[in-house]
Amino acid sequence: MAEAAEIKHDYHLVDPSPWPIIGSFSAFVMMVGLVLTMKALPIAGLKPGPYVFGAGVLGIIYVMISWWSDVAREAGPGHHHTRVVQISHRYGMMMFIASEVMFFVAWFWAYFDAALYPNDPIQYARSALVEAWPPKGIETFDPWHLPLLNTLILLTSGTTVTWAHHALIEGDRKGLLQGLALTIGLGALFSVCQGIEYSHAAFGFSGHIYGATFFMATGFHGFHVLVGTIFLAVCLWRAYDNQFTTTQHLGFEFAAWYWHFVDVVWLFLFAAIYVWGSGAEAAAG
Repeated sequence: MAEAAEIKHDYHLVDPSPWPIIGSFSAFVMMVGLVLTMKALPIAGLKPGPYVFGAGVLGIIYVMISWWSDVAREAGPGHHHTRVVQISHRYGMMMFIASEVMFFVAWFWAYFDAALYPNDPIQYARSALVEAWPPKGIETFDPWHLPLLNTLILLTSGTTVTWAHHALIEGDRKGLLQGLALTIGLGALFSVCQGIEYSHAAFGFSGHIYGATFFMATGFHGFHVLVGTIFLAVCLWRAYDNQFTTTQHLGFEFAAWYWHFVDVVWLFLFAAIYVWGSGAEAAAG
């Protein structure tokens, strides 16, 4: 019987998990709550939208923590993440990042379509409102103040996460913890600076194509920075718990990949939206 139960292959057949169905249900509850909140729809004389939305968000957070914990355990002493499994995971992460690249391509496309063709006769509504880029009356951000500071912060965080990765490979636990902590701190600092920047914006999201494309592109990037910071924070906790080894640290490797992706996207945002999109005078400094 023991021989029959012995695993004779390099693949990991995951155990049945409740998290996909619970996560889907929680996402459904969250979206219903969002619709109820935005429409202010009453039910039995009450407006439960915010409470339904909050319940959905809590459900998603619970699923994320539980599912992430299961994956971390699978990568532990049981050695479910064999070399074959790690290759498959790497392909999966590559495809995920590729899908994220195309996600941002959509926002860059929208921005450049509006910026390069503000008087496109096909776009009747746009040509009636936008005669030049940036549109008249829009006070853009000076790219050489907070945007430049955020660029330096992210570039520095890219070096610290690389330092942490190399320290892990070389068995330098102290360097790993220090590099991760610095990267997380820089990521949090970026989010704070972006919040300050948004609070000083001379334009809003609605009413014109510039604000819509600006906040969608930079806002979604800010969300990805927040996700990446949480990803790295989980890796820091796992590093303190000695869950990574010099040869078995797929979770940290993926976090580093994701963080470098966030860095590269910001460089394109800074060059395209803040520098080029701010006009010739601001670009010249």
